[in-house]
Order: sequence, then structure tokens, then C-alpha cells
Amino acid sequence: MAVAQPTAGRVARPSRMRKLWSNISIVFESRIATVGMLLVLFWVGLGLISLVWTPYPPNANLFEQNLPPNSVNWLGTDNLGRDELSRLMVGTQVILLKTRVPEFGLGSYLIFLAVLVGFVSLIAFFMIWARMFSRFRLLFFGILAIAAVALLFYLLTLFFPPILFPVVGSLSNLLIGLLALIFLGIMVFVYIWGWVHAGRLKLARVMIVWTVSFILVLVLAPASFPGQGITVPTYSLPIGVAIWGVIGSVIFGSLLGLNAGYRGAWVDQGTMQVLDALIAFPVIVLYLVVIAALGQGDLVVILAITITGVPGVARLVRSLSLDIKTRDYIRAAETRGESPWYIMFVEILPNARGPLLVDSMLRVGYAIFAIGTLGFLGIGLPPPDPDWGSMVNEARKTIFINQWAVIWPSLAIASLVIGLNLFADGLREELTRYQK
Repeated sequence: MAVAQPTAGRVARPSRMRKLWSNISIVFESRIATVGMLLVLFWVGLGLISLVWTPYPPNANLFEQNLPPNSVNWLGTDNLGRDELSRLMVGTQVILLKTRVPEFGLGSYLIFLAVLVGFVSLIAFFMIWARMFSRFRLLFFGILAIAAVALLFYLLTLFFPPILFPVVGSLSNLLIGLLALIFLGIMVFVYIWGWVHAGRLKLARVMIVWTVSFILVLVLAPASFPGQGITVPTYSLPIGVAIWGVIGSVIFGSLLGLNAGYRGAWVDQGTMQVLDALIAFPVIVLYLVVIAALGQGDLVVILAITITGVPGVARLVRSLSLDIKTRDYIRAAETRGESPWYIMFVEILPNARGPLLVDSMLRVGYAIFAIGTLGFLGIGLPPPDPDWGSMVNEARKTIFINQWAVIWPSLAIASLVIGLNLFADGLREELTRYQK
């Protein structure tokens, strides 16, 4: 009589903590990534300490002006007699650890939501438009060129008052009014065309998104006027301005890039035309336009970083999607009948997270540098909490008397950005080697 052999025991799966540690240990395999991580952790730790303790109040004029480093003030004082170390520590908070939301009217939040929803509606419009004129690209690009010229004239009126340049002002108003009428007529025509051909060309989902987003804009915009009388008090959000800006650009950029790369054809063309129009403008000009239109504030800086970062993230995710969608497991998912959204977010996006994570680390460094630039120009994060760019701007007036007040915040910006770049470069090197 045959005796049944004992079955082998089931292999134990690694725990979540072991998986997490195996992912983190990749960083320590690269010296470059380790050095970068230590620099970043230094500033994060300094910011966490400043939440509960600083050597002195950061905005108090307690000492002599323009003191060099000494036994009391380790990094010296600035032109108003404030302790530099305390201001550097608190400056880390607004960049990495917290976002200050000022007292706003409810109407301002409704306008902000209306702008975001309007951007989605504009993307849907360009998708349908690109589908219509797939064989008439010259007309498509010609109308975009007219829109770009009109926007240029509008920007000129922002930076140069019409009183000084009456010709530019009158031409801008005439051209913008004419373009608005043409654009409104085109939108109505494209909207009717989209619903007429929705069944044959499989445009129903895009048209539903366009319809819902446009209705939300029509509801939110009028509701913002009575909402101005309702005040939302001041509060703080966890995570700093630079990180929130990058998170916003990654979310919206990934959404647009996945749809453009996987769906292709007219969806790709319409999405990338809008993003290419944003890339055509210098980044600093977009910052100035957003801040001039909405005013100073942490949320405005986050919005400016998000808008300028979306095109780059979308192009990266699109290129990765074009490569990944040719793989066999994507074909298998399509054969199973999975929806496009499932394939994009479950099959494609997890396999693109490595390059996307590295790019996000680099973008945090770019965002910190942008915040410092805006602070130096005097249009960045508002007081009372100091930011490093405004510290450099204030100290440059007395640079021949006290050089240390310029050196310390400049070193802070440089060291944090270099640390993030080293961490991203080392991580990219290890991920590439691991894939090979």
C-alpha cells in the first residue's frame, strides 16, 4: 500500500515591514543617494525641532544689527537684529513641513474650484476639436496661433499699463473681444458636433466629462459672489508648499499623460497641444501671471508650481505609457476585457512609478529654488514666517556690511536642493541597475 508523501509546507510571505525595509535599503546601496538623504533629513529634522523650539523668537529684534557669528547668535543677526539661526529653522517649516491657509472668503475657494474644473473642460474641448480636425491640422494650429497672439497682447497689458502704451491696450481689448466671440461660437459648434457623432466615434465619455465640468463651472462661478460674505478662518495644513506643489503637478500630470499615452490619436493630440502651449511660456512668466492674478499666499504659490510642473510630468508619463502599453501583460488585460481606466492606473502607472518617483524628487528641488526666487523678488510666501528667498532679499541691502546674512540662507537653499538632486540621482542609478 502506497503511503502519501507529506506535502511541503507553504512558503511564508515576507511581512509588510520587511518589504518596506527592502525598498528603503536600496538607498543605502548608493553613496550618492545616502549623502543626499542625510542632507534632506538634516533640514527636515531642523524644521521639526523648530515646531517646538527655536533659540530665540524668529521675528523679534532682540540684538544688535548685523552681528557676525558669535557665542550667543551662532549664525549672527540680520539688518534688524533678528537671530539668523532661528529664522533659518522656521523658514524650513514653510517649505517642507506646513502650508499656511490664510483667512479667505468662501467665494475665493469656489473660484479656485471653478478654475480647476474649467481646465478639465478645456482639455475635453481640445480633445473633441482635435478629433474633428484630424485631417486639417493647418487650421487647428492656425487657430491656436491666433489664441497665442491674443494671450501675448493680454500679458503685455498686465506688465505695461495701457496709459503708457495706448496702442497695445486698444489692440489687446479689440483682439481679445473678437477672439472671445469666435471661441464661444467654436465651442457651441464643437459641442453639438461631439454629441451628434458620440455613438459612432466613441466620444460619449469625453462629452459627459465636458458637459458635467462645464455645468460645474456655470454653478461655481455665480455661487462665488454671495460666498464672499462667508469667511473661512486661518489654519495650517501638514506638508510644505514645495511638496504640495509637486504632488499637485504629479497628480494632474499623471492623469493627462496616462490618457494621452494609452489612448493616443486625437486624445493625445488635444492634450499635448494644451500642454505645449504652457511650455511655450517661460516658467518665471507663468509664476508672475498667476501671482499677479490671484495675489500672494501659500496656496497661490502651490497653484503656480502645479501649473508649471504639469506639462513636464505629463510628457514623462506619456512617454512611459507609450512604451509600457506595448507589453504582453497589457495585451492580456485588454483580452480580459478590462476598462481603460483599470489598465492605466493598475497596469501602467505602477510600472512607471520608478522614473516618476525620481522625477518628483528632482521637482521638489526645482520648487524650492522657485520659492526662493519668488521670495527674492518680493512676491513669494507672505510674512510673518520667514522664507529663505526673502531673507536673501533683505540681507542684500547690507551685503557690504554683513555678508553672513546673505551666505546662510543661500547655503540653506543650495544644500537642500543639492541633497534632493543627489538623492534622486543615486536612486535612479540603483533602480536602473536593479532593473538590468
